[in-house]
This record gives sequence, C-alpha cells and structure tokens, in this order.
Amino acid sequence: MAKRLLTGLQPSGQLHIGNYFGALKPFVSEYGQYESFLMVVDYHALTSLKDPTTLRQNIIDVVKDYVAAGVDPSQAVIFKQSDVQEHTELAWIFDCLVTVPFLMQAHSYKDKVAKGLEANAGLFTYPMLMAADILLYDTDIVPVGADQRQHVEYAREAANKFNVAYGQTFKEPQEKISETVATVPGTDGQKMSKSYKNTIPLFGSKDDISKAVMSIVTDSSGEVPANVYAIHKLVKEESELKSLYEANKGSYKVLKEALIEDIEAVIAPMRDRRASITDEQVKQILKDGADKARAIAQAKMADVRNKVGVSL
Repeated sequence: MAKRLLTGLQPSGQLHIGNYFGALKPFVSEYGQYESFLMVVDYHALTSLKDPTTLRQNIIDVVKDYVAAGVDPSQAVIFKQSDVQEHTELAWIFDCLVTVPFLMQAHSYKDKVAKGLEANAGLFTYPMLMAADILLYDTDIVPVGADQRQHVEYAREAANKFNVAYGQTFKEPQEKISETVATVPGTDGQKMSKSYKNTIPLFGSKDDISKAVMSIVTDSSGEVPANVYAIHKLVKEESELKSLYEANKGSYKVLKEALIEDIEAVIAPMRDRRASITDEQVKQILKDGADKARAIAQAKMADVRNKVGVSL
C-alpha cells in the first residue's frame, strides 16, 4: 500500500518562479509515488487575509496553478480545508491538550511578535489546526521547506499527547525536506519573495517575464552576472550554459535575453494549460476532492469523539 502524502496549498496570490522551482516542480515530480492529498488551506489564510473577494479568487487560482504545472486531479485528492469541518473540530481538541508556553514557541507567532505586529489568536493556535490537517488523514509524509520543519514536529507532539491521554489513535508523520533545490534568488539577489518585490511571475506574460529579468541586478565587476546565472541554471543545464556565458562575457543584455527565452520555453506550455482551465472545472475538482477527504476525516473523527467521551 502506498504511503500517504499531504501538503497544504496557500491561497496567497500570484505564484513566482521561486515557488515553482522551490516547491511546485519537486512536488509534481514525486506526488504520483504516494496516495497524495493537496489541501487548499483557506482557513489558515484568514490569519492574515481579510478580503473575501481576493480569497475566493486565490483559491481558484492556486488549484489552476497546480493543475497547469502537471498535477492530475484524478491522481491526487485536491480539496478545500473549509469543506471538511473535522479540521477545526480536531484542532479544538488538540488546543485542549497543549499548553500556552508550547504554542508561544511557534516560529510564525514569535516572528510576528518580534516585528511588533498584531498576532491574532488564530495565528497563535495555527500549529494545532495544521496538526489536525495532517493527522486527520493518517499522513505518512509531509513535504516542507527546511524552515517549516517545526510544523511537522508540532503535529507529532499533538499526536503523542492525544495517544498518551486516550490510547493509540494517530500516526506520527515525517517531514520530507527537499535538499536538491537551493533558495531561488530574486531579481535583487535576495531570496525571491513577494514581500521583497523581487519576483519573476510564474504565469506572467512574456512581457512580464522580460520586464522582471531585465531588472535583475548585475555585478559590474565580474564577467559572469551571478544573479542572472543563478536563475538561468534552474531552467537549463549548466553544461549547456557554459558556452553561452563564455561567449558573452560582460554582455549582460545578451545573457538576460537568453534567460528570458529559456524561462518562456518552460512557462509558455504551462501558461497555455492554465488558460484552458475554467473556474467551474476547479469547483468540480474541489467538490470531488472534498467528498473523498470528508469520508476519511469523518471516520477518523468518529473514533476520536468516542475516545474523548463526547459520543454517547
């Protein structure tokens, strides 16, 4: 029997190529090896996004992004967190098992407090909703970035606390951290991030891509523009790039134009696929996925309710 994998899709707006090479492409290449669940974490998004129109569109968009990038809805359960009420129910039970000091150690909470930002109660209890997301499905594998390892550690702790209190119920999941893709640099050399405004849009037009690439900061003291090359080697083999960069030492405009064409060659087919996916198709994908996810979650929660004593 295949191991079960679950990952959360953040409905946070337009993806960039850093998202693609850092998370989406590795996922597409391996999800078929598992019984895979892709959950749009719309309730998690409420900790920071307060615009209902934007959230609705983001939910549609992130499903289109994953399907366009190669995820087959018939080979993975794609569903929306809010369509399975057992997530928030189990999160409350976990909240009653862990302590306030334990939750205060969460990186997302500490980072906001350190920056002087308001940390709402949803952000504070966020780790237990995430634990519920993972544990409801007897998940074996959770693919995360190295900086997100703590989320899976919190899920294991929640599972352990429940198992000790009420008997063996939850499987303790393992994180799967991709070591093959380093941090994708942005146009300014920092990590590519929307917050830094240094991104190259994943599904942008060729003009959008060209504008972003031509803005890449170059080091005028070197013959090879490091930031351009660091992005270029993500879309083309380094062995193929060697002669191009040797023949155009110092010719930054030529190298940027080559990068534009190579990014376009990767993105254009996905962009075309994405344009062919309708909102109604996405809604049907999410409905079908919710039906499958709900059946599993309801069976798990029936056992949980019985063990904690609320079932009569």
